[in-house]
Amino acid sequence: MYDFSVFKKEAAAAAEWLKKEYGGFNTGRASASVLDSVMVESYGSRVQISHVAAISAEDPRVLRISPWDKSQIKEIEKAMVSANLGLSVSIDDMGLRVSFPQLTTERRISLIKLLKEKLEEARVSVRGERDKAWHEIQEKERAGKISEDEKFRAKEELQKIVDETNKNLETVFEKKEKEVMGN
Repeated sequence: MYDFSVFKKEAAAAAEWLKKEYGGFNTGRASASVLDSVMVESYGSRVQISHVAAISAEDPRVLRISPWDKSQIKEIEKAMVSANLGLSVSIDDMGLRVSFPQLTTERRISLIKLLKEKLEEARVSVRGERDKAWHEIQEKERAGKISEDEKFRAKEELQKIVDETNKNLETVFEKKEKEVMGN
C-alpha cells in the first residue's frame, strides 16, 4: 500500500501556512500576531518587536508594547509607522499603545476577498501535492509494486485526505471570516 505520511505532512503544512497568513490580518481586534511582520532596528540588527518588548492586550482594540529597554521606544514607533499596518501608535511613560481602528464595511469586504485568495492559494498547494502523490501511485503500479486494485484504493484514500484537508481549510477561513465581520 502507498505511504501517505509525506502527503499528510504537506497538507498539514498548507493549513498551518493559512493560519499564519490569517494571523497577520488586522480585523479590528487587538492581536499581537499582526505585529509579527514588524522589524525593529535594535543594537545594529533587525529583530521582531517580540524580541525587544513584551506585548499584551489592554482591551479588545488596544495592545500595549512595553520595551525591556526604554531607549528602544522611538525605534519601535518608527518601525510601527513604516510597517504601514493602519494602526495608530502613541507613546506614554510605560511604552507604546497600539490602537486598532474599527473596520469599515468596505474594508471588511476587501479583507474577505483577501482571505478567499489566501484560501485558494492553500487549496492550490494541496492540489499540487495531491497530483505528486497520485503520480507516485501510478508509477508504483506501472513498476509492478502495487496492483491495479491497490492503486484505486490508494486513489480513494488520497481523495479522502484531500477532502478532509479542504474541509479543515474551509473551517479556518470561516472562523476568520466571522472575526472580520464582527460576529
